[in-house]
Amino acid sequence: MNHLNVFFVSLVRNRKGQDLIEYALMAGFVAVAAGAIMPGVSTSISTVFSKVASAMTSAAAT
Repeated sequence: MNHLNVFFVSLVRNRKGQDLIEYALMAGFVAVAAGAIMPGVSTSISTVFSKVASAMTSAAAT
């Protein structure tokens, strides 16, 4: 039982993935704001998001 408690405590304290998610969310917000301010950029942003989505889908399939 002690090993299980140590595992859960280390899982809660591990914050490496949290930083990556925060940076990804920030980049997404900046991209959406840029698309709202500059309509000519929105097509490029849409293309980038489509490529990221397809890469994530293929990575999840493997």
